[in-house]
Amino acid sequence: MNRKQQTLLKRILLAVAGYAAVLIFDKSGAAESLQMPGWMLGVLFLFPYLLVGREVILKALKNIRNGQVFDENFLMLIATVAAFGIGEYSEACAVMIFYQVGELFESLAVGKSRASITAMMSIAPESANVERDGKIEEVDPDEVEVGEVILIRPGEKVPLDGIVLEGRSFLDTAALTGEPVPREVRPGDAVISGCVNGETALRVKTSKAYEDSTVARILQLVESASEKKTRMENFITRFARWYTPVVTITAFLLAILPPLMFGMPAAPWIKRACIFLIVSCPCALVISVPLGFFGGIGAASKRGVLVKGSNFLETAAELKTLVFDKTGTLTRGEFRVVGIHPAEGCSEEELLAMAAHGESLSSHPIAQSILQAYGGEIDRARLGEMHEAAGHGLEGMLDGRELLLGNEKLLKSKDIDFPAVKEHGTVVYAAHGGSYVGHIIIADVVKPGAAAALRQLREVGIEKLVMLTGDRKDAAEAIAAEVGVDTVYHDLLPADKVEKVEALLAAEKNGEKVGFVGDGINDAPVLMRADVGIAMGSLGSDAAIEAADLVIMDDELSKIADIIRISRKTVRIVRQNVAFALAVKAAVLILGIFGLVNMWEAVFGDVGVTVIAVLNAMRALTPPSAQR
Repeated sequence: MNRKQQTLLKRILLAVAGYAAVLIFDKSGAAESLQMPGWMLGVLFLFPYLLVGREVILKALKNIRNGQVFDENFLMLIATVAAFGIGEYSEACAVMIFYQVGELFESLAVGKSRASITAMMSIAPESANVERDGKIEEVDPDEVEVGEVILIRPGEKVPLDGIVLEGRSFLDTAALTGEPVPREVRPGDAVISGCVNGETALRVKTSKAYEDSTVARILQLVESASEKKTRMENFITRFARWYTPVVTITAFLLAILPPLMFGMPAAPWIKRACIFLIVSCPCALVISVPLGFFGGIGAASKRGVLVKGSNFLETAAELKTLVFDKTGTLTRGEFRVVGIHPAEGCSEEELLAMAAHGESLSSHPIAQSILQAYGGEIDRARLGEMHEAAGHGLEGMLDGRELLLGNEKLLKSKDIDFPAVKEHGTVVYAAHGGSYVGHIIIADVVKPGAAAALRQLREVGIEKLVMLTGDRKDAAEAIAAEVGVDTVYHDLLPADKVEKVEALLAAEKNGEKVGFVGDGINDAPVLMRADVGIAMGSLGSDAAIEAADLVIMDDELSKIADIIRISRKTVRIVRQNVAFALAVKAAVLILGIFGLVNMWEAVFGDVGVTVIAVLNAMRALTPPSAQR
């Protein structure tokens, strides 16, 4: 509880004590025995009223002066002043006290929602230890230039993005990703700002200025998330703008028309008008709707998902089709040797050694995957001259005999017989001394848990799963079958991917939405075009943070199902609050017009409904349990 909330609580308690004392004084008959005039009792009730309602009165007067007349403060001021005017001193004071109790509950609830998001703000580093002229200087992170070397001691936050020069340690990424398992880093690895270093000091060469670093970009997005409103929030804002003046005018007519037109007593109708004003206060809607979405954003942050606006959370609840990029999203995006198939008379070790020696001078990803799988030392003495056969592969000499490494066209051009290969992936055929010696299969590897994550998406109601890739047909279909997508489009250029998503968007019906999941680097145009763009594995990726609407802060595909559960729970809670608030208020308003509701029941119709709606909205802070 902050200082402002503590002050409000003290005023409420003092006002309750004063109200109780005056009420006991009145009910005990002491006022009557002292022959105290009624207006004096009103003065006594005025003290607790002003103590607890001073801020409401000042806000109402300030808004009136600024031309913003019709708001909840104005409604409460008019209703309670009118109640004092007709001698309903006790009720007028009680209404203001309970209104402020409701405001305290709202403030506490908003504070709790903000805490779940602003906990992410604690990732901001306070200083950086930079090496300058052989000394360590402690400076503000924004004073460190790109390329400078910083020292990150055990337990300190990583202040800027960079590359590890010295040291091996574990980084706690929980504040960014929600994952409790630390990530090991060693020289050559990239580190991102906002993580906490483990038990070993690291020397890091900075790769970005602070304003461009991961932590700064994330904080900027968190701070601006509340600016992007949902359709429901915008509706409530417009609704309140028209609703409050209408009910104020209606209450005024309710107070004056019956006495003027039908000669009825004025006091009962003024009281009914006061009840009408109290009940009609739109606090329950104005507070609980944005609070519900704010809670949903907080729940997402607990799961390591950055939501760039509550409108995207609302749209995610309507997703029925999800489109996936393949490389880097469903797969690791890394070439790996997945099969070694030697010919008769040659072993796997011999085949891999031949291929590794032949590819040792190449920087191509396929060559690097073969060298990584080999893992041994290259004997340069065995190698003769190697050269590239454009579009075919490599030709050269190994152990004094011709070595061929490449596709089937290369072996056909040399009239070398080889078996047909139907496995998916890139096939590197090998021939040595004019004879086929085997082939190696190199393919992108499906991420662990990808198939399970897609099954979870079906469980949460995603009806169509689509994969887009630039791979050839057989490789694309093999990956699609392994992870379980419904439709796969292959041999696509980046522009083709946009066209496919455009076609899916055009086929939308009944408010159903299309989401795109990509790595956020090459897929920025598609991420921006989809109804909801979701960036995967994008820590430190500027393209992802800029283009996507939701950013999964680590590489967990299962979190897509989590965010859909969170979004649907949030929207469900918000709709419950809207329906409940409108139904109760409508009922109490109608009963109030016919004099069937007193001020205490009117207080429930306003403050009670608000508190219940706020408490319900706070449920959005708790992420729904995932079915793993």
